[in-house]
Amino acid sequence: MTAMEYRYLGNSGLKVSILSLGSWITFGGQITPEQTTEIVKTALEMGINHFDVAESHAGGQGEIDLGLALRNQAGLRRSDFVISTKVFWGGKGPNDRGLSRKHVFEGTVACLQRLQLDYVDILYAQRPDPDTPMEEIVRAFNWCIDKGMALYWGTSEWPVHMIIEAMGVANRLQLIAPITESPQYNIMNRDRIEKEYVPLFNQFRLGMCTWSPLASGLLTGKYNEGVIPPYTRLAIQDHPVINRLRSGFFSEEGKRKLEKIKMACAIAKRIGCTPAQLAVAWCLKNPNVTSVIIGASTPAQACENIQALKIRELLTDEVMLDLDRLFSNKPEPVFDFRKS
Repeated sequence: MTAMEYRYLGNSGLKVSILSLGSWITFGGQITPEQTTEIVKTALEMGINHFDVAESHAGGQGEIDLGLALRNQAGLRRSDFVISTKVFWGGKGPNDRGLSRKHVFEGTVACLQRLQLDYVDILYAQRPDPDTPMEEIVRAFNWCIDKGMALYWGTSEWPVHMIIEAMGVANRLQLIAPITESPQYNIMNRDRIEKEYVPLFNQFRLGMCTWSPLASGLLTGKYNEGVIPPYTRLAIQDHPVINRLRSGFFSEEGKRKLEKIKMACAIAKRIGCTPAQLAVAWCLKNPNVTSVIIGASTPAQACENIQALKIRELLTDEVMLDLDRLFSNKPEPVFDFRKS
């Protein structure tokens, strides 16, 4: 088994495994608490120390099941794991969502109650909130840190200008700035990390904990025949995000993506790995990615995805170039006028 690697998260002294275990859709939704416990056990045994959840995952049930799974691990100390949760979508009331100081505080309290923890390691602002002043947002997350409810804070899917604004506010007020961003990143969604966020890595040493390395399962090849198998993620009904993904799956653009994914599966077969391992390993090849958040609905699936660690060395420059040519979506570098 390939040894897990650990990296400092952004400009901090916190170390996280380069693969993290996420909870969206699976924990509290597709699988039982007992299955969650077994998957968490497998992840810990294979070296994962970072677990990611959110108040919005299964209406909070994801946090309940993850907290229970961690408490069920014999001999597990609080220092053995890093846990992150996110606040933004807490409910339907006028103050149950967004990043007001009221919701950041109340949402965090509720998260800790569901997790049955005294604190989380990383507290995320799950989405940007243009309606709340940035100073209020920065102060709210710092207040949670000052009260011992969180150790660090970060952002998720924020545009670069808002991250820079938050950094500036934190610096001006001598407060703690966000140490990490959590954006979507996979071989079909590259622009934000490979182009928009590039200035953040050099200027702020911002960490990156990326999600959806398998593009909601598309990159596993399970949908290559143009049908949605039962019990898969796209088969879930009455979920707004899944409904949107499913409608895109049947579009003309979706069909073109499937053709490319079929060829990517052939590349995976050529180098001796599964399509899922290829997709995860591809994300790990980016040196600006701190940790890739994977999902799993069974311990076997968790093992398969974690084995992507040893697949990285199979992704030679030639293989990476083949994938670039296949998907034809590598962002153009920012034009440097000094070199023109």
